[in-house]
Amino acid sequence: MSGRLGELLVRENLISVQQLRKAQEEQQKTGTRIGTALIKVGAIEESKLTDFLSKQYGVPAINLKEFDIEADIIKLVPKDVAEKHLVMPVNRAGSSLIVAMCDPSNIYAVDDLKFLTGYNIEPVVTSEPALREAIEKYYAEKGPSMDDIIGQVGDDDVELADGTEEGGNVEEMAKAADDAPVVKLVNLILKDAIGKRASDIHVEPYEKDFRVRFRIDGVMYEVMKPPMKLRNAITSRLKIMAQLDISERRLPQDGRIKIKLGGGKEMDFRVSVCPTLFGEKIVMRLLDKSNLQLDMTKLGFEAEPLKWFKEAIDRPYGMVLVTGPTGSGKTTTLYSALSALNDPTTNVSTAEDPVEFNFAGINQVQMHEDIGLNFASALRSFLRQDPDTIMIGEIRDFETAEIAVKAALTGHLVLSTLHTNDAPGTVSRLLNMGIEPFMVTASLNLILAQRLCRKLCQTCKKPAQNVDQEALITAGIPAEKIGSFTVYEKAGCKECNDRGYRGRVAVYEVMPFWDGLKDLVINGASAAELKREAIRLGMQTLRMSALNKVIQGTSTIEEAVANTAPDRF
Repeated sequence: MSGRLGELLVRENLISVQQLRKAQEEQQKTGTRIGTALIKVGAIEESKLTDFLSKQYGVPAINLKEFDIEADIIKLVPKDVAEKHLVMPVNRAGSSLIVAMCDPSNIYAVDDLKFLTGYNIEPVVTSEPALREAIEKYYAEKGPSMDDIIGQVGDDDVELADGTEEGGNVEEMAKAADDAPVVKLVNLILKDAIGKRASDIHVEPYEKDFRVRFRIDGVMYEVMKPPMKLRNAITSRLKIMAQLDISERRLPQDGRIKIKLGGGKEMDFRVSVCPTLFGEKIVMRLLDKSNLQLDMTKLGFEAEPLKWFKEAIDRPYGMVLVTGPTGSGKTTTLYSALSALNDPTTNVSTAEDPVEFNFAGINQVQMHEDIGLNFASALRSFLRQDPDTIMIGEIRDFETAEIAVKAALTGHLVLSTLHTNDAPGTVSRLLNMGIEPFMVTASLNLILAQRLCRKLCQTCKKPAQNVDQEALITAGIPAEKIGSFTVYEKAGCKECNDRGYRGRVAVYEVMPFWDGLKDLVINGASAAELKREAIRLGMQTLRMSALNKVIQGTSTIEEAVANTAPDRF
């Protein structure tokens, strides 16, 4: 039935023909089943697909997240069999074994499981993503703990080098880095970061201390303090994995680590090494393409701003700028725009520093300042390459800004980022760089500012007790709206590691360059005047967008206030 699934869903009006085609393209790129592809492109919700499959196969549907499967049940089906047939044992009922499958019509899998376990197999249906997640969760290898590994390191295993030493015996450093407990410890740190959904790993040396911290949902957490004697060995191990020069300890270095996980999944770590007073600090950014959200409808846009943004990137020429601080999700927004624009009829080129994810069909160029390959020189080259759409990682100087504006005026769509506090302030930044006001008004399609707020864990969030109405009014919620919605607060459960938050949601300030704004720019208006006029024309500020997330029960008032500035102008 897997081959006919898309046609059946179209026949039942659960998806459109266009959505099916989009999913089939995704299926060809990733090699997944059509059901998974349909979920990934946003054509159908996972729960609706599972319900549909349940009716088609005539077997019950199951949500694996609601089950805590016992270890002795898991042992009945080996990991390789579970991965081969995409199945998960759930429970026993007398002489029957209940098994979750995404294709209950697979009689080979049912016969194989019956022979292997000695039980009668009762299939229940679930989605492929849920099955893969459950297999990864329940069949994860339970290796030794960090304490166990550190305990294996004897006093003579690794020597701590003098903190003032600049050189060092490379052979000894390499040998220490290959020591079994050190290798296990580093692997465990990387796997632990993936399991905790961290975005960054910080390995930090101090005079009398050595610590590892993870950034999870934008907040730093200390996870361990390895012994000081392991400092150089751990640093060297990470540098070897990133293919960096372990003998160079005085200059910054950048590299990449790629590791393979179960189920054919890969994870990239972007590695940055920086020499500090007491050793080299290493920061690793986790780049998980499978978690990269490219569907603009799921990024956090409200309906009207999303319509404006899509209209701006659908124009054949002009400039769309995304602004915000480092780590505010600008790259994800730009990648989602590029993903929407990426098709065989369009020539898309990007200049990035660094290239975080690679995409089929897009020509991506990594910047190398040391050899003169910067944004300006890459942009000049792109203009000789017959481009349709150009993405520049960041506009940092007048030269890059001038070429980008001219490209936008000569029939190209230009996407880029700037570091400013809000959308109206971006205009002032371009003018301060030296771009003429008439060129700014002629080239700009839209400016988007964004921030990230932590999302409440939807499993354990609870209505807030004793809501301070004065605080809500001070934050910016109109007095007449208070009481018409429920304010939620964080709680804590195993899904969110008792933090109360799970994941982040973007808040957006989308400012199309309306004619009224163009007149103000030509007349030399300030950023405050631009903001006033944009709000009058319908723009939602960052604070308004964040408060909408509070009203919708997605985030908390504390997150809205912490991540956005009040609207004073």
